[in-house]
Amino acid sequence: MIEAKVENTIGRHKDWQPKILAFLCNWCSYAGADLAGVSRIQYPPNIRVVRIPCSGRVNPIFILKCLQNGFDGVLVSGCHPGDCHYISGNYVARRKFAVLKTLLEFMGLEPGRVQFSWVSAGEGEKFAQVVTKVTEDVKKLGPARKLVRNLEPTETKY
Repeated sequence: MIEAKVENTIGRHKDWQPKILAFLCNWCSYAGADLAGVSRIQYPPNIRVVRIPCSGRVNPIFILKCLQNGFDGVLVSGCHPGDCHYISGNYVARRKFAVLKTLLEFMGLEPGRVQFSWVSAGEGEKFAQVVTKVTEDVKKLGPARKLVRNLEPTETKY
C-alpha cells in the first residue's frame, strides 16, 4: 500500500520541472550568465533571472515571497568575497544568508530550496554548473509545499 503511494507520487512528478528564481549580481553573476549564453554553454532552462545591483541588496523577504508565490527554489549569486563592486556587499550578503538559512531550516523548509553561490564575470562554465546543481537539487525535493499560498482563485459567496 505504501509502495503504491510512493510510486504514484513519483509517477506524478516524473515530467515535473522546478521553477527557480535567480537573483544575480549585475557585475559578476549576471555577466557570468551572459558569458555562458554567448559561449553557448548548455544549462537547464528552469531559472528566471532577476538582475540586481549587488547580492547584499537582496532582502530576505524577497526570498520568502518567491517561495510563497509558487517558486520551487531560489538562487542568489554574487561576486566572490573580496571582489565586490560595492566593496563589502557580498560580505553583507554572506552574513545575511547564513542567518536566513538557519531560519528557513527552523521553519521546516528543506535546505536545498534556497541556495547561494559566488560566480564572477569570467566564469560562464561555473554558472552553468551552479544552475545545473541547483536544478537537480530542487528537482529531487519535488514541488514546494511549505510556505506556498493557494494561488488558485477561490469561489466566494456573497
